[in-house]
Amino acid sequence: MSAQTRVSLDTSPNFADVAPDDQLDHLRDWMRAHGIEEVECAIADLAGIARGKVMPAGKFLKEAGVNLPTSTFFTTINGDWAEDVGQALYTDPDLVLVPDLETTRAVPWANDPSLQVIHDAFTADGKVHSVAPRNVLRRVVELYEAEGWYPVVAPEIEFYLCKPNTDPDYPLEPPIGRSGRQSRGSQGYSLSSVDEYDTIIELIYDYADAQGFQIDTIIQEAGPAQLEINLEHGAPIALADEVFFFKRLIREAALRSGTHATFMAKPYGDHAGSAMHIHMSVTDAEGQNIFSDPTTGEATPEHGYFIGGQQTHFYAATALVAPYVNSYRRLAGELSAPNNLDWGMDNRTTGLRIPRSEPAGRRVENRVAGADANPYLALAATLACGYLGLKQQIAPRPAVTGNSYNRAPDLPGSLLDAVTALSESTDLRGVLTDTFVDTFCAVKQAEHQEFMRVISPWEREHLLLNV
Repeated sequence: MSAQTRVSLDTSPNFADVAPDDQLDHLRDWMRAHGIEEVECAIADLAGIARGKVMPAGKFLKEAGVNLPTSTFFTTINGDWAEDVGQALYTDPDLVLVPDLETTRAVPWANDPSLQVIHDAFTADGKVHSVAPRNVLRRVVELYEAEGWYPVVAPEIEFYLCKPNTDPDYPLEPPIGRSGRQSRGSQGYSLSSVDEYDTIIELIYDYADAQGFQIDTIIQEAGPAQLEINLEHGAPIALADEVFFFKRLIREAALRSGTHATFMAKPYGDHAGSAMHIHMSVTDAEGQNIFSDPTTGEATPEHGYFIGGQQTHFYAATALVAPYVNSYRRLAGELSAPNNLDWGMDNRTTGLRIPRSEPAGRRVENRVAGADANPYLALAATLACGYLGLKQQIAPRPAVTGNSYNRAPDLPGSLLDAVTALSESTDLRGVLTDTFVDTFCAVKQAEHQEFMRVISPWEREHLLLNV
């Protein structure tokens, strides 16, 4: 099937050579030339869900922005509001959303030619809204830039394909592949396993091409119908935007192929969870990797400080990369997930892995972050810890060369432990702002309270008649 019959729009506008003052005129001409009918004005909430408004193309070009209620940023994953967010937020004034036109991308699965645009959130008096996840990440990046540092990131996104799950009381099942059989897992890196789902993967490629994204690799992971997509490295906000778009893109490709795609951290109890491993390095203004000595090629003290910052501060940041009760099932110390913040050279049992590379590519891979995390907040959390390590010149613990799974865990054991640690961290509050930390923690506490109201099948099975 050709791309033309699979997508409603197979290209996106390119602003590479367009001056900022000319972007709107450029977009107007492009939209008219491509017959665009609708524009989705999108913003990521705390969960990373795309929220916003859809409007006719002509109206979008005339509007300076759109309004959304502030409650967009204290909505829980189940659609309720967190109560304990403070009077200023709870009065629910309007936010002003301003489009970042360079993020304009096709909506290739739409019935009619449509675009989606990521927006930035401001208060009614024009101030940056400190709770909006994209603004949180931008604040962290600006702290780096004030020191003459420029972070570079490369996320890896893991996810599962499964049969449509219309009743949440029933466990997930792997989909039927082209062979007519279900995957049972444990076929990591198998090319044949990837081919089982080539219809979905081809559609993912088509959608990515239409949105102007480059996929580095797609691989089969350890679980049944568990895949991983690696993205090319780049600037943090651009890569967070890309993950935000990609998660929606993958879900849509799966739905149109009769399956579900899930980024839930631990969808199966007896199979590996899904991570969002984050590779990070930092350059100076000339593009030199500050983790490598330009003369000797050896690791610099800054490389160690960055690792030390992760080890010292990431316990308190864990809630941002493991934001749900389910997230901590993945971090239970089994099935390929780290349970501590050890570091080691090319050691996948550690929470912080240093991949083998040339000096220019020296980086730190944080393997704790889950696929369920908001990409803006996951990058903000990992980079914030690295920034604090650089500023405070925190020396790392000795590298681990053996099996780190057997060493003592030093990550929170539950969502509430993680939320408490974040709430009490003065260092992270200084980087992320009090307003953001308080709002995020209130939302997580509300979600946990809702979770505790649900009685699980395990409880009925083992407690109903036995206690």
